[in-house]
Amino acid sequence: MPYEPWQPGMNVTAKRLLSISPTWQAWTPTWTTSSGLHLPSYGNATVDCAYAVSARTVFWRINIVFGSTTNFGTNADAADNWLFSLPINAPSLIENVGFVDLHGSGSARAVARARLITTGSFGLEIASGRPDAVVITSPGLVDSVSPWTWTSGMALRGQGVYEAAA
Repeated sequence: MPYEPWQPGMNVTAKRLLSISPTWQAWTPTWTTSSGLHLPSYGNATVDCAYAVSARTVFWRINIVFGSTTNFGTNADAADNWLFSLPINAPSLIENVGFVDLHGSGSARAVARARLITTGSFGLEIASGRPDAVVITSPGLVDSVSPWTWTSGMALRGQGVYEAAA
């Protein structure tokens, strides 16, 4: 049921309450690239993502641990940024819809801002340095080689919120 703002005289019904009561639902983001080439795939990654909607507010969380058969984008380069689909489209290109921790190997960590690239997808814009003071030599949007070359066991973990399209 699409959300309709409360109006004087409206009755409280179970269906009406459901439209504003967040219920978390599983969601597997479509993982693609900015060029549509060098497409990655989850393989045996652990993908634990969910979203909830209250009125027109979308809450989302992402927890992806890459596996031994994850394909990060064959022959990809730093110009082919990763994109992840939203569970529900946004009304416009909102700059920031959340934050995602980038877990590399060992002490390699960074923070990325989830930035809408289209009204239906977000990219991960590297927004920090590494806590171990190792310089990130490839800033910008995350891809198969930025901020490091991704391998099995590395992870994306984060959350965000945005307005759903009407």
